[in-house]
Amino acid sequence: MVVLPTYQEAENIAEVIRRLRAAVPEADILVVDDSSPDGTAALAKAAGAVVGQVDVMIRPTKQGLGSAYRFGFGEGLARGYEVLVEMDSDLSHDPMALPSLLEAVAAGADLAIGSRYVPGGRIPNWPLFRRLLSSWGNRYVRWALGLDANDATAGFRAYRAEMVRELGLDSIRADGYGFQIEMAYRVARAGGATVEVPITFADRIRGHSKMSSRIVVEAMGLVTWWGLRDRWRRIGNGAKRRGRSRPWKG
Repeated sequence: MVVLPTYQEAENIAEVIRRLRAAVPEADILVVDDSSPDGTAALAKAAGAVVGQVDVMIRPTKQGLGSAYRFGFGEGLARGYEVLVEMDSDLSHDPMALPSLLEAVAAGADLAIGSRYVPGGRIPNWPLFRRLLSSWGNRYVRWALGLDANDATAGFRAYRAEMVRELGLDSIRADGYGFQIEMAYRVARAGGATVEVPITFADRIRGHSKMSSRIVVEAMGLVTWWGLRDRWRRIGNGAKRRGRSRPWKG
């Protein structure tokens, strides 16, 4: 099941749904709309009536990206899907790349990330400042959390459903970039296998980005806290091991 969180995506949602159906005819689509005032939900329902296998669930207020994915993944687990997909609804993620992510999960990955920062990944037309902010942010995440993933902030992903169930959605609290990082971090801590598949990330053409400096600051603050917490725990565990009594060998 592909989860599409939406808020004010009337200009894009019908095309996303059509292109998803062409790319993965067997997939079901769940649109999670936060009561968009521009009619996104109605347009999604209309597109779904044409292509089939589309559910639209409307939440009463705008609650954020992480909340939308937790809600959608919870629905997917309850309905018994084997693979849960997340992607943006603004056409920055090309639906034609989704089969590659699904193939990675079928081959054994617990998390397949559509990555901008592995060989073959591209971000055309990004200004230098934005490119540096993103790439150095991901480097900081790798260093602070000890992750192998090059693109821990990427939002185009496929998860093995059993891994999501094991993580416990109720314990995932972050939003925005923080949600993506927390999920990758938790998969790694659970011993799950993560694979990165190269994608081309395209800037939205229509509509307005929901990204804000607050979301970036929140994410980096969480990463710093998680990294420090892990180091304190390792230090504490090392002290406990050093303080254990040993049998007398006299």
